[in-house]
Amino acid sequence: MLIDSHCHLDRLKLDDYDGNLDAAIAAATARGVEQMLCVGISVDNVDAVIAIAERYPQVVSSVGVHPLDVEKGLADVAQLAAWAAHPKVVAIGESGLDYFYSKDTKSLQQESFAMHLQAGGKVGLPVIVHTRDAREDTLALIHEHGNQESAGVLHCFTEDWDMARRAMDMNYMISISGIVTFNKADTLRDVVKQIPLDRLLVETDSPYLAPVPYRGKPNEPAYVREVCEYIAELKGISFDELAQHTGDNFHKLFSKAAPFLR
Repeated sequence: MLIDSHCHLDRLKLDDYDGNLDAAIAAATARGVEQMLCVGISVDNVDAVIAIAERYPQVVSSVGVHPLDVEKGLADVAQLAAWAAHPKVVAIGESGLDYFYSKDTKSLQQESFAMHLQAGGKVGLPVIVHTRDAREDTLALIHEHGNQESAGVLHCFTEDWDMARRAMDMNYMISISGIVTFNKADTLRDVVKQIPLDRLLVETDSPYLAPVPYRGKPNEPAYVREVCEYIAELKGISFDELAQHTGDNFHKLFSKAAPFLR
């Protein structure tokens, strides 16, 4: 059950498909990708990600404001909850903290992230968390405002084992992207080896961060297969076994998505 747990279908580079999203979705399906989570990043693309989820049976969506988009407008708890009422919205986010690219908006990012965590608890949906150079603040806000039952995921994880362990202690899952295949990702590979199979997800984060052998090219959901194959080899298990574990984990976390599995 191969699932791309995090992609941005509204932002895919579709030159190889003559601009046709249908063809990109079909390419993923042909490579065994059974479901995709199209992730919201701003107040401006909520309608777009929901529309894509409505169009494709195998696509579900999330709604939220990325930490690098907070200056474009925040979504409060009530607004997030209203968006989340849609049957194909299965998560809150992507939200979180990014001090690597923007320290100037630190306070605004924290305010936004807290509201996403509160909204996730209110509606009983997991929160998709982006975190970069903000380990302690990210974990502190999850502890203060998050709901351990609905929990969430640290997506495109590139941090250390200590952060992964502490997040898992709060019932969070850890999602790994194509970065794990990069030559200089030895530290991340060591972390992935330690993540229990029942806490692991796989993703593309497409159109960004294409895995080897596609690095440097636009990423797409079809390439989650390479991510899964690489991690399976890293953990010494078969591709099918890892795909089943990560697929089961996806539906455990994003339980609202299970009825839409093709």
